[in-house]
Order: sequence, then structure tokens, then C-alpha cells
Amino acid sequence: MLSRLLLLFIVVPAVELILLIQMGQWIGVLPTVGLIVITGIVGAYLTRQQGLQIWRRLQQELQTGQMPGEALLEGAMILVAGAVLLTPGILTDALGFLLLIPPTRKLISRFVSQQIQKRIASGQIRVSGFGPMGPMGGAQGMSPHNPNVIIVEPEEEG
Repeated sequence: MLSRLLLLFIVVPAVELILLIQMGQWIGVLPTVGLIVITGIVGAYLTRQQGLQIWRRLQQELQTGQMPGEALLEGAMILVAGAVLLTPGILTDALGFLLLIPPTRKLISRFVSQQIQKRIASGQIRVSGFGPMGPMGGAQGMSPHNPNVIIVEPEEEG
């Protein structure tokens, strides 16, 4: 867990900074800054457009009585895409645009969903309590403040 946080908050920004400096040397400072601004604007526009489409799909699924699991996952991915597109950087922009392209988002969504299912099956993620009485007749896994909230706890890595 610590190594992932280290990667996320130290290594990725350092690589992004190196790439931006290199790009500034290749094409100039003003074009590099312009590219950062343009990707932010285009990213915000596309994020809004894709987010509204997912929102409509989510509402349709709820109205027809379907569980909107895939739509929720794709919505979270669009939210991440918007956040990384507003962050200056080449790698983050590439990730953000990949998450905004529906076919690649569906592939990534399928992969993430499979990984979550594997972790649930292996016991790394434990989901308990699907109602007020829980799966074992008690209230384990339920929030003490809200009986409709299910607590999902990852198991400790050893």
C-alpha cells in the first residue's frame, strides 16, 4: 500500500515534470503551456459530455429496475478522467483521454470489475450484510449509524 502511494504521489509527478520540461525544450515554453491549457479545456468538455451520457444511462437502468453497477463504475472512471485531465502532465492526460473513449473505458471497466470479483472470491475483499439482519442473521458488516450501508473491508496484506 505504501509503495503504491509513493508511486502515485512522488514518482508519477516527477516523471510528469521531466516530460513537461523535455517538451518545453522541444517545442518551446509557450506551446507547452498552451497544450496544457487546451488539454484541460478539451478534457473538461469531454468529461462533462461523457458524464451526462453516463448519468442518463444510470437513470434509465434505475427506472427499469436494473442494478447500475457498470454505469457506476464507468461514472467513477469518468470522474477520475476529469481529475487527471485538469492536472498538468502528459501521462495523466493520456490516461484521462483513454478513460473518456467509450471502447477503452469499457475494456478497463471490464478488467476492473473482474479484479474486484476475483478479490471478493479470494476473500481479499469481504462484503457482508445485505439487509438489516446480515447474511448470518446478525447485523455484522452494517453501519451502526445507517442500516442501509454495507461496510466493505479489504483484508490486510501480509
